Order: sequence, then structure tokens, then C-alpha cells
Amino acid sequence: MKSINIDIESFSSVDLSKCGVYRYASSPDFEILLFGFSVDGGEVQVLDLACGEEIPADIVEALSDDSIIKWSYNNNFERVCLSNYFGTWFEPGSWRCTMVWAATLGLPMSLENVGAVLGLEKQKLIEGKDLIRYFCFPCKPTKANGGRVRNLPEHDMEKWQRFKAYNLRDVETEMQIQRRLAKFPVPDFVWEEYRQDQEINDRGIGVDMDMVRQAIAMDGRSKSELSAAMKELTELENPNSVQQMKQWFADNGLETDSLDKKAVAALLKEASEPLKTVLELRQQLAKSSVKKYQAMENAVCADCRAHGMFAFYGANRTGRFSGRIIQLQNLPQNYIPDLEQARGLVKCGDYDALSMLYEDIPDTLSQLIRTAFVPQDDKKFIVADFSAIEARVIAWIAGERWRLRVFEDGGDIYCASASQMFHVPVEKHGVNGHLRQKGKIAELALGYGGSVGALKSMGALDMGLAEEELQPLVNAWRDSNPNITEFWWDVDHVAKECIKKRMPTETHDIRFSYESGMLFITLFSGRRLAYVKPRIGENQFGGESVTYMGVGSTKKWERLESYGPKFVENIVQAVSRDILCYAMQTLRNCAIVAHVHDEVIIEADKRMSVESVCEQMGRTPPWAKGLLLRADGYSCSFYQKD
Repeated sequence: MKSINIDIESFSSVDLSKCGVYRYASSPDFEILLFGFSVDGGEVQVLDLACGEEIPADIVEALSDDSIIKWSYNNNFERVCLSNYFGTWFEPGSWRCTMVWAATLGLPMSLENVGAVLGLEKQKLIEGKDLIRYFCFPCKPTKANGGRVRNLPEHDMEKWQRFKAYNLRDVETEMQIQRRLAKFPVPDFVWEEYRQDQEINDRGIGVDMDMVRQAIAMDGRSKSELSAAMKELTELENPNSVQQMKQWFADNGLETDSLDKKAVAALLKEASEPLKTVLELRQQLAKSSVKKYQAMENAVCADCRAHGMFAFYGANRTGRFSGRIIQLQNLPQNYIPDLEQARGLVKCGDYDALSMLYEDIPDTLSQLIRTAFVPQDDKKFIVADFSAIEARVIAWIAGERWRLRVFEDGGDIYCASASQMFHVPVEKHGVNGHLRQKGKIAELALGYGGSVGALKSMGALDMGLAEEELQPLVNAWRDSNPNITEFWWDVDHVAKECIKKRMPTETHDIRFSYESGMLFITLFSGRRLAYVKPRIGENQFGGESVTYMGVGSTKKWERLESYGPKFVENIVQAVSRDILCYAMQTLRNCAIVAHVHDEVIIEADKRMSVESVCEQMGRTPPWAKGLLLRADGYSCSFYQKD
């Protein structure tokens, strides 16, 4: 036996979508119903565990045998469920994920959609969703179903037979996907990264549940007090209704089309009382950050840890990770100077003291979300992140020497950029310090071909820049960065040439190739970015552009458009991701519990030094000679932004 393909169907009263597989599979009523499998690509068998069949001993042994590869679609689900079922933890080293394989080729993440895109003969059975709802979820007790809370096979044997056929078809579909993708195997080093990702998900991150429960209770009290104040001021039946609120504002002389976050912030600048107070109350009531605390409460397992927070290759255009369940990738910033005091008041449930010292309770709770993550077993957190990673990577690839010198000298890239653009010295909090903000906004908005629109969407006008300043700012940035600008259009040219001539092209040591209806971009690490069915199309300005098939902003499989600067953005973000993965591999002997963008969080022995972690993290990968990296870090007794 060399490999097994596995697909299981299971039952648990825990909501998988809200709680994640680790909590789902550790529920007391968790059960595996069907075990579909194929050994070495042979005939698929379905074992009916719910009706008393058992998994053969050789298959059970194979699950923990590292020499036998276990394949499944969304492999984390099968591995964690089977580990809980057998009461023995299966380490991820010999487990492989067909979904990750599909993602490395720019394909959709759902089994149903991959089957459709690849035009497979045996696609996932569409009726599966109804069958899963019937057998895998608790049901509502009714008179008609005799008050039962769960549907068992005997309640509808015809449906059960169809469910077994569905399970068998899923295994066949997964195997067909593997056969179709066989030309483009996932490199071993990417599987090694996947293994580490699974180990981090298995390890989980500690959560202070006392604090979480108090935060949820405080938010409930705060919302009820704010709603009461709002009702009293407006005399509305439901002040949460956007329609009623708009009408109330109109009746009080304030016309507005929207009451979203941005609109309320803008209206507050001009509003007089009592409108100002009502807008402030609406702003506080709209804070949804407490949902993060509820997500923690849902996901945390019996070991007081949240597991399964990261999706490997979640962003399949670049291969970056994405967040799951609690979504660590979009936590609010904290800027309260005395975090520890505010956190202590929440943890001990002192609502009165918190409201006296911090006027805006929803905002305070929002800022404290990070601090709910805590090290366990008398450890500390070491938090380390790369300094200006994307700015360093794009300067290194494009050969923008003045920028590289800034990094070599440990300078501030925003000051240096402003200085280069305006031809005057700029120092943070010093000479021409006011120009740093313009340098910063230009850096954030313009590195990937952005223009006036990008500056506006980054908030340039809100930061005090005038409309007439924006185009000159774009021109100044591009004039100051001729090599980066040239890099955009070199990439644009070679990508189009590769697609038109179906021959390999290259620029800046980045290779473009066309194989089997796919455009591949080979990065310095050897990893490849994939674009499905590329074509030369026409953009909105009547010029040439590259189009390809991918999952768009609507989450649908559709034709997307790209061009040089957009490809450069993908390349730079993908290289930055490879650097993070290389750093995590060099730190694999440390207990990494989480990573957020370009930052790692390590649960460390109190004797471990921050400097040693930063030194290791800042090592340049062998494939990135000449790239100067820097990692900065700090230690803390709860997660925070330094």
C-alpha cells in the first residue's frame, strides 16, 4: 500500500462553520457515519460505520504509517476527525490535500467548483447538500418526526443509500482531480510548508476565556444602555433601523443617503447637538468587533486554545495564508496607553470603572480583542515581524538603488520617499516632517501602478491632501522610482509575449511560461503562480490586456483582467509570503502559535530572547541574495500591537 484516498461523512451537534473542525470533532456526540476510501487508485469502497461496519485493521494502521500517503479534499477535516474518532493524534507529515493542490494551480477551493472547471466526468453530486443537511446536522423536533433531534439511516433508507452513493462519488471526483493535475505536482518544499501550517493549526493559540465571557457580557450591557439612550433622544421605536434613523435625521434638518461607518464619521465633523450625540451613539452601536469574542467562545476547545485559524494557500493567486473562524488577519489596532489596566477591568467584570475611565465601551472592548490571546503554561509571547517587507522586496527585484540604501542604513522609507519626491531633506518629527505623510500615502497607494483613484481610496483627501495635489504626487513618485515603474511594464510585456507566442519569457530573473493552457510565473524560491486559460483581451481604454479565469470578488469563477503592475503586486506579495514561510521553517523549533500577515507569534519559554528570534527571522533565504531583511520584535504576557 502506497497511498489511500479518503472521504468521510460525519455527525456533530457543533456548528462546523462557526466553530471549526477541532471543536466540531471533539464534541461528545461526534460520530463518523461513512468512510469512503480507495487504496492505490483502486476501486472505491464505502464503509457504513453508522450501521455497524468497521474500518479494516490494515487501513487503520495505514493512517498512522508515515510511509503511506493519505489524500483527501480539505485534508485537515479528515485528519482531525479521524484523530478524534480513534483517540490517537495523526501527525500531518504523510497527509496531503487535493484542495491545496488545486489552489496552487489557481483553481477554485470547493470540490464541486473544481470538478465543474475541470469538466470532470464524475462530478460531485449536487444533491449532496440536502443529504448532508438531513444526516449530518441535528434536526428540529416536530410532531411529524416524532420529536426526534437527529435523522438516522433507518428514518429514510432510500436517502441513506443515496448518501452512500454521494460519499463514493466524492472519492472518485477527488481521484479524478489528482489524475487531471498529475502533470503539475506540488513541490516537496510546499508540502513541507503545508505540514508546518497543519502543526501550527494543531497547536492552537491560548485564549483567556474568563476575559472573553466578561467582554461579551459587558458588550451586551453597553448595547442595551446605548439603545435606551438612543430611544430617549430620538423617540424612535427602533433606532437600529437605518430607514427610521435617516427619516429622523431628515426631520431634524440633516439629509443623508447613507449611515455607514464612513458617512457617520463625515457627518460628525459638521453636526451640532443633539444630532452629534445621536451620531456618536450610532457609531458606538455599530461596533461589530464583539463578534470576535463570540467567535472565540465558539471555537475554543477544552484545552482553552483556538485551533485551525489558518488556511494554507487561502489566497490562491499568491499562495498567502488566509484566516478562518476568528480571523486574526483583521483584528482592530490597540492604542490605549494602559492596555493592562483596561484589560484587568474587563477580566474582573468591573463595568462601572471601565465606563468611568474609558468613555467609549464598544471601542475599548474592540481594542482589547488582541489581548484575549494569551500564552499558557507560564510562557510568554514573542511577537516578531518583518519591517517594510513588500517595500524591500519590490526595491530588490526592480533594483531601485536609492531605496535599497535607505534599508541598508536603517532609514525611514516614508521620509526617504518624500525626500526623493520633493528634493528636500525630510525627518520624522523634524525638518519638513509634514511631508512624511505624503511620502507614506504615496508608498502605500502607488507601488503597484496606483494613480489618483488609489490615493483617494487610501484616504488621501481625509488626511488633508487637496484634490489638485494628487496627480503631481503620482508623477513625483513615479519619477522618483524609475526602476520600479520600468519593472511594471517589463512584466506587462513579457507576460503578453509569453501568452501570444506560447514560448517562455523572462525579466528580472522571473520566468514566464505557457503550459497546457496555463500561464506560470516561476518565483525565486522555485514556487510557481498559475493563471488559468490566459488570453490577450482589450481593456476599458481600448489597449491590450491579459485576461484569465479565476475566482473574482463575487466568489464566482469568471474571466478576470490583469496587467503589468497587477502581476507585479502578485509577484511581490508571493515572494513576501515565501520569505515568511522560509522564516517559519528556520523557527520551526519554536512553538509558533499564530502568524498574521508578516508577523509570527511564538509561545516561548521566559528565558528565550527576542533578539535571537529576530536575528533568525531576518535571515535572507538562499534564493534571495542581496535582499536585506529586518525583523523587529517584543515580548508580552498577552497579544498586542507594540
